[in-house]
Amino acid sequence: MKTFDFYFDFGSPAAYLAYTQLPKLCASSSAQVHWMPMLLGGVFQATGNASPVSVPAKGRYVFVDFKRFADSYGVALNSNPHFPIITTTLMRMATALQMKNDPQFAHFLDAVFKAIWVDVQNMNDPATVGQVLTHAGFDAAAMLGMANEQATKDQLKAVTMRAVERGVFGAPTFFVGEQMFWGQDRMEQVKAALKA
Repeated sequence: MKTFDFYFDFGSPAAYLAYTQLPKLCASSSAQVHWMPMLLGGVFQATGNASPVSVPAKGRYVFVDFKRFADSYGVALNSNPHFPIITTTLMRMATALQMKNDPQFAHFLDAVFKAIWVDVQNMNDPATVGQVLTHAGFDAAAMLGMANEQATKDQLKAVTMRAVERGVFGAPTFFVGEQMFWGQDRMEQVKAALKA
């Protein structure tokens, strides 16, 4: 089966939009996604890139643009007043579950993306994170423990650095082989590359 790499960070609304469309992409191209949790802040730091919201006019437009995509996809997307979300701990939790091949990995992604981009929760607040995780059926304390393990931190850092080495400068970024595609609006191109 063909595979593609999907570099993402929960804090990116574009990554969320792409995430909602991955099942369709996988089904239509008979491909499997290889999840690559990374720290977008680390990528920005290493590449000199910045969030579109750092340019106010662009920031205002980008969300309107994303909302149009969300409407066309038939998915919910709400502007989170707590943006930007510092996702380091959340991305470490995702990394920890992935390292353990935990079957709850996909459920965790669902819960966190929904909390930020549908329910507009303040995921900068540890108590809110705990409530969201508990509600989703996770042991919040155990998740935090896994996130704080050195091996988890090292793995997330390594994936982030490897992303930069491969040319990643934003989220989401897809790779089909060594072909790179940036942005949630490039999925048709990803599909074409998978079918080639």
